[in-house]
Amino acid sequence: MRFPYGIADFQKIHEEGYFYVDRTDRIPLMERAGDQLLFLRPRRFGKSLWLATLENYYDLTKADHFEMLFGGLAIGKNPTPLHNHYLMLMLNLNFSIVDPGGNNDVIRRSLHQHINSCIYTFSVQYEKYLPRPIERVEDNSFSSLHNLLTVVAETSHKIYLLIDEYDNFANAVMMSHLRGTDRYQELVEGEGVLKTFFKAVKAGAEGRGIDRVFITGVSPVVLSDVTSGYNVVKNITHDSDYYNRHYRKPKTSPPAPLSLTGEGEIFCLFRPGVKHNNGIILPPPVKERGLGGEVSDNV
Repeated sequence: MRFPYGIADFQKIHEEGYFYVDRTDRIPLMERAGDQLLFLRPRRFGKSLWLATLENYYDLTKADHFEMLFGGLAIGKNPTPLHNHYLMLMLNLNFSIVDPGGNNDVIRRSLHQHINSCIYTFSVQYEKYLPRPIERVEDNSFSSLHNLLTVVAETSHKIYLLIDEYDNFANAVMMSHLRGTDRYQELVEGEGVLKTFFKAVKAGAEGRGIDRVFITGVSPVVLSDVTSGYNVVKNITHDSDYYNRHYRKPKTSPPAPLSLTGEGEIFCLFRPGVKHNNGIILPPPVKERGLGGEVSDNV
């Protein structure tokens, strides 16, 4: 059995036969939960893999691969109407790529570079669906995002925005010994670049082309500090639907009463109620129906 440690490529995992804990039955729950969602977990808990799962499920360009990728999974047996929707274009951002070093001007340039790079990837990927090129503004990616939405608005398509590690560089700045607190406040308050970004996302989701948003991170602190910049997101982190794992305990599992937390990137055995990675305390096992209909103990 091959475990996909450190692999966040959903398609690669399935094509190359890696072990995969099926969590796709959560997709309908998330669709019903809201259009703009925040999901927090410690590092190495498979957040990036989950975003890759959503990308493959919703992206209209992946429709021809749906049966291959999802046919044997829970969602493949009962897909939602939005799967590989003919309207859905995916815009992916990953804020762990933003360099937190240097002063805030350096961080601002790094953020704009990353967003502009992702917009360029978007324009190449969906070129045949767009009526004209997307103009990118080198020193202001928020204007580039506005231009992207303007171009998409001329079509019948909508945007699904995925943001991985939304708080990564901000947390690094906050913990820095180099005026960490001061530089952090400059990012999230007033006209700080991070607050301004989320104001742009909020505006884009008000009928201007962004249909859905899914955000991952490790802490709610940054979004709390951004406050009114993005006060429309729903935090589903503590919803019990996203704690329990539909997983059948293999016969070779150790006999100790442990809960298996399988999030794709790493598979670790944890004892419920005990502090683990980054201080998280896992909930006790909850009896529920597994995918095969049997009752499982979150193992």
